[in-house]
Amino acid sequence: MRISAIALLLSIASHQAKGFASYPSFAKRDGFAVSTSCLHSMSTDDAPSDYDAEDLTPAKKSVEFDTREEDSEIRDALKRELLLLSSVTNRGEYASPEERDIFVDLITQLEALNPTLDPARNCVGEWDLCCTNTQAFRSSPFFMAIRSAVGNDNKSIALNGFDIHDRATAASRIGRVRQTITKDSLVSEVDLEVGMMPGLPVVVKGTVITTASLNTVAPETWEVSVEGTKVKRSNIPFLDQYLDDNSLELPIGQVYSTILGKIPASLLKTFYVDEGIRITRDEDDNYFVFVRA
Repeated sequence: MRISAIALLLSIASHQAKGFASYPSFAKRDGFAVSTSCLHSMSTDDAPSDYDAEDLTPAKKSVEFDTREEDSEIRDALKRELLLLSSVTNRGEYASPEERDIFVDLITQLEALNPTLDPARNCVGEWDLCCTNTQAFRSSPFFMAIRSAVGNDNKSIALNGFDIHDRATAASRIGRVRQTITKDSLVSEVDLEVGMMPGLPVVVKGTVITTASLNTVAPETWEVSVEGTKVKRSNIPFLDQYLDDNSLELPIGQVYSTILGKIPASLLKTFYVDEGIRITRDEDDNYFVFVRA
């Protein structure tokens, strides 16, 4: 996986040496505000004569949160259905079109019932990926950086590259996907089984660990900047001990700085978090649902 991903990184870098495209703000979702940038203004000239213009001007607000006790049971019911559907569809990977629609409905309803003020600042801890509507490996800052580096004008380059990488590693199996979050860092761990390797009588296993810095820039928004990636807990004879005993980390952040002049900042937005579940979306509005480990 690392070879094809690094090749993809270098290919994208060659297309982007002249600069980056800026990120558009996320669209406002029906029923609730998602960020302070998603505000609508109303001209006083447009106000109907029967009302005062001041009454029609919306108040500035960011991501909504709901602490009403009567909604607690609704949230619990939605979470139970979400977790059940995730378990029977292998984190959404084998979901039918109808089941994908159910995922979207459940997640949107939960986001509208978010019980936590400033959700991005209340995600410290260890989280396991529960479901997503895209490739699970895209929850890693390594792949987030590739997507962010190309910007929106060349978005198709990254998406096609992700599809190629997905097909190239079709014989692999992605196991546990975990994120460990602190106030200023995100560590991604992805367990992989690569399949039988020539000359080796075992299925090659290992954990790809990617580190990134984390900067909270809004109540629901992080800027994530990749730092490095390495492999641990490999079962390859002789190599496993060496990898675990040595810090052989590929300095992805330095590679970006050298080739492109800066490290691309990936935007992640968390619209729901409670004591057990977190719902985070990337800049393409893909959702990643995590459960607390």
